[in-house]
Amino acid sequence: MSLTQSKPSAVSAALAEDRLGVPSVVFFVVSAAAPLMVVAGSVPTAYMVTGVIGVPLAFLLLGGIFALFAVGYVTMARHVVNAGAFYAYAAQGLGRTAGVATAWVALLAYNALQLGLYGIIGLAAEPLLVSWFGGSPAWWVIALVTWALTGLLGVLRVDVNGRILSVLLVSEIAIVLLFDIANLFNAAPGGISFEGFSPGALLVPGVGAALATVVAGFAGIESSVVFAEESKDRNRTVPIATYVGIAIIALLYSFSAWAQTVPTGVDGIVQAATTDGTLLIFNQAEAHMGSAVSTAGSVLFVTSSIACMIAFHNTTARYIFALGRENVLPSVFGRTSARTSAPVAGSLLQTALGLIVIIVYAVLGLDPLTKLFFTFGAFGGLGLLTLLTATSIAVIAYFARRPTEETTWRTKIAPALAALALCTIIGLTLVNFDTVLGVAPDEPIRWVLPGIFVVAIIFGVIWARVLKATKPDVYANIGLGARAVTGAVK
Repeated sequence: MSLTQSKPSAVSAALAEDRLGVPSVVFFVVSAAAPLMVVAGSVPTAYMVTGVIGVPLAFLLLGGIFALFAVGYVTMARHVVNAGAFYAYAAQGLGRTAGVATAWVALLAYNALQLGLYGIIGLAAEPLLVSWFGGSPAWWVIALVTWALTGLLGVLRVDVNGRILSVLLVSEIAIVLLFDIANLFNAAPGGISFEGFSPGALLVPGVGAALATVVAGFAGIESSVVFAEESKDRNRTVPIATYVGIAIIALLYSFSAWAQTVPTGVDGIVQAATTDGTLLIFNQAEAHMGSAVSTAGSVLFVTSSIACMIAFHNTTARYIFALGRENVLPSVFGRTSARTSAPVAGSLLQTALGLIVIIVYAVLGLDPLTKLFFTFGAFGGLGLLTLLTATSIAVIAYFARRPTEETTWRTKIAPALAALALCTIIGLTLVNFDTVLGVAPDEPIRWVLPGIFVVAIIFGVIWARVLKATKPDVYANIGLGARAVTGAVK
């Protein structure tokens, strides 16, 4: 499709304003992090593959790092309002070429995180369907049902999605806390231990693998800024939603990771996680509270997966919209529905990609858990770490060139510390990427996947230079968001 199409009008290129308050944005942020999926999946996996007892402390440590990142991130949000947050921040802080390169990384990362979820939904629903009906269809049939639901919701009003997520999320967190409290009342004979919070339990040879395994649990904390254009009083909504989301995620995950060790004892958690895997918390719940509560948790595990799909679908569609609005992608992606103000073309593209992935994996008979959910999740998580790091550097560069009343802490110190910490995590992730993927150290895929992001960055740089040479008006508007529609250039 040609980029020479006329730009969308200011009306058709506008997302709906004043539809999301603090609670709704928090629901999008925390739903993307998928609490029950992380507590049931990532936490036992971290114990199992690393043998590190300090997983509860790892969540608190990462929560602190992401809170540090948020200082500069939400400060930038007051000055740059754009649904393509990472892309826009990089463009205005590091230059338009860097912005386009960042955009390709963001599209790859978010699409991977969203599409990978189709690999877990069938496996999450199968035990329930077998229990209720004596059998279950193939995983891809279940995936297609949730694919259709997600696609439908993606073209509806954003506040409708927010209300659905609120119901699912509150129920999800409630059942996680119920499981955690039941564990505390059923401690192992040795009593309750707080060793999981001690630095000595985390700072062991497997610390890199532990951090790399649990970091994906924070995916989505950055999405508050993506909804800034649709938020009520965004200068208040975005910062509050971001910090509240990070706090909820870090504290809930840390508490739940610790609570899982209480019935088994710290000496038995690794073996229990190895034996039960993603069924660990449900088996604990059944032992302590009966099968009915465990079944309720299993139902919410399914809805957790769906909520996560909805959240990432909406976020990714808005990135595509932001690029289409500025004609970095074909302008059709920069239009919104006159009725719902949803970015329809971007949403439909997401839906089409989901259908292709499900069909390919079904036809080839690939394992949906290891080859789709875990592989796509690890790939997307690495991309997000890269985006967070680039954004922290962009914040410093942006404010270095502009006089502002913002404090040095917000514009320089916090972003610099966050960039340093995030670079360290990226290094640890790459060193332990074979563990994160669950493959042998000499498997080529451990380097192929990170290499895809390198290729995307190179392609982004080349595409930006092409735009500069052939479409200077398009290049001049990169990163300007809604102002690109009116032709305002900063």
